Amino acid sequence: MLDICTIGHISLDKVVTVQSTKHMPGGTSFYFSKALLTRDITYKLITALAQEQYSVVDELRAEGFDVYTIPSKHSVYFENVYNADQNHRDQYVLQKASPFSLDQMPEVSAKFFHLGPLLADDIPVKLIKDLATKGKVSLDIQGYLRHVREKRVVYQDWADKKEMLPYVSILKANEFEMEVITGLTDAWDGARYLADLGVSEVIITLGSQGSLVLTEGTFYQIPAFKPATVVDATGCGDTYMAGYLSKRVKGADVQEAGEFGAAMATLKIGISGPFLGQPELVKQLLTQSV
Repeated sequence: MLDICTIGHISLDKVVTVQSTKHMPGGTSFYFSKALLTRDITYKLITALAQEQYSVVDELRAEGFDVYTIPSKHSVYFENVYNADQNHRDQYVLQKASPFSLDQMPEVSAKFFHLGPLLADDIPVKLIKDLATKGKVSLDIQGYLRHVREKRVVYQDWADKKEMLPYVSILKANEFEMEVITGLTDAWDGARYLADLGVSEVIITLGSQGSLVLTEGTFYQIPAFKPATVVDATGCGDTYMAGYLSKRVKGADVQEAGEFGAAMATLKIGISGPFLGQPELVKQLLTQSV
């Protein structure tokens, strides 16, 4: 059994910030994978992308990642436009990939399946139900709320949430996504709402205000760390979850895992592209912030 298996498309990203415009691979599965700081966990990435982008997978394999690739006619192509406030962005879809299907999946079981849908139709309901029989499902909710209208991403509630959330053990949403899916603006109330739908562990990320975790009726407040510089927020939530799950799978409690993930996300926002730091940098930030 694997420790963690991630399922999600690797995308093409055009990232436009105040400082620059860059083209790079992206997507939850990519940023999550690259941010894993330890090789003492067993890990597999299941992804789908167009053949002309297979060089990204080749590079991941060369770094030691186990990657199962499903062919797709196109890759997802995003344009992310940030203003000076890196907590917010305008997003456009220039190209879509084929959705995942249950019959495409390899035989695999894992302690955690981390799902990173990028768009609403990426990962079907029956696949989540199947994965929940093989391990705990961790879900980044954002993709299920993203719908494309004339290339622009618009957010709307997940129609299947009441059916599906009982199969999700860990759910991560940012403050805006929480409001879309719950209709509530208070993070504590939103977390309770999602827990009442069957989620065992609810994570609400609050940008520069830190994050909140609710599990077994108890709230944990995870502090935000002050970044040395703000360059690119793309992938910060994925980096947080890589730190969080890599700690949880090894038995860390919620507070320790949350603070580790938050420290990783803080270091990530200071660079363009995925987080490539070392565990020592994260530990140093945690020590300085005590």
